[in-house]
Amino acid sequence: MAEIIHNQTVDALLNRCSIRAFEPDEIDDDTIATLELCAQHAPSSMYLNDWSAIRITDPEKRRKLAEIGRQSYIGTAPLLYIFVIDEHRNAQIAQRMGVDVESGEFTLNTSYRFTQAQNDATLALQAMATAAESLGLGSVVLGTVLGDIDAVIDLLELPQFTYPVLGLALGKPAQQPEVKPRMPREVQFMENSYFGDELTTRTRMEAFDAEVHTYYDLRNDGRPEETFSKQIAKKAVAQGVLQSGLDHAKRQGFRLDR
Repeated sequence: MAEIIHNQTVDALLNRCSIRAFEPDEIDDDTIATLELCAQHAPSSMYLNDWSAIRITDPEKRRKLAEIGRQSYIGTAPLLYIFVIDEHRNAQIAQRMGVDVESGEFTLNTSYRFTQAQNDATLALQAMATAAESLGLGSVVLGTVLGDIDAVIDLLELPQFTYPVLGLALGKPAQQPEVKPRMPREVQFMENSYFGDELTTRTRMEAFDAEVHTYYDLRNDGRPEETFSKQIAKKAVAQGVLQSGLDHAKRQGFRLDR
């Protein structure tokens, strides 16, 4: 049986929890500069640097984002970012170099670039979150701010060829939640090909379901008891989310049929 090697970075990653309650302490400028530089050092597809992050300091914008996400801590976190796909900056550069961004030769608004830029923004966000953990801060990734994409686009005045991806709230933790269980490593990591051993997977997932059930039961006895499988089944039939995202991306100038 393999044994996990421990060091400061590994332990920070293994003990990471989403923090949803923060101390009111402000984050100093040196820490902010460090976090932002770490985000910039994340991998970038084709070196296009096609993401940006908007630091939200305006109290009214924070309040509106908390309203959109239906989570009060979005408005009170000491540090709040919205990471966005940003081909607008590259389109301006290309245009200055003589490229017609309205023509068919312009490819930074295709589905491939949209996906790759989304990946880049997510990698940058994760780099920032990991750096924050190493500095004793906590964070929570905010997918809920996309509950009303039109409102976020308008609130942040996002121009053509940009699109919100995720938010990130950071600060000194005011809570110590238990680490959420992860599924068995053997189920999620495969070798050479997708193994597709349904019986083995089902057996291991049944044990994982019991672990998740216990986790939620101990964390909050007032919460309906849910296994991982029940959560997946519920989310597998969510309606309208995909089409809504496609419509908003097209509004921002991305041609997702290419």
